Amino acid sequence: MDEMSVLLSLADRMLWTTALVAAPILLAALGLGLVIGLIQAATSVNEQTLTFVPKLAAVAFVLVVLGASMMALVTDFTQDIFVEIARIGD
Repeated sequence: MDEMSVLLSLADRMLWTTALVAAPILLAALGLGLVIGLIQAATSVNEQTLTFVPKLAAVAFVLVVLGASMMALVTDFTQDIFVEIARIGD
């Protein structure tokens, strides 16, 4: 039963790691899309590239600024998974 609790703990940590890695990208795209959508609604300009290009730039900016810390989170989690696999295999 101890292995089951370790696996459930890893699954819980996996979900939190995924949320922490994805949240900055999704929030940047969501916030910028909302602002651009409000501006488009106010000015009645409905052009698809007006929403796509700024969102793409915002996501790229977030990845440049926070990419290293995101990769550090994923790397730490991956190392912990391999340690737990080795411990369970014994």
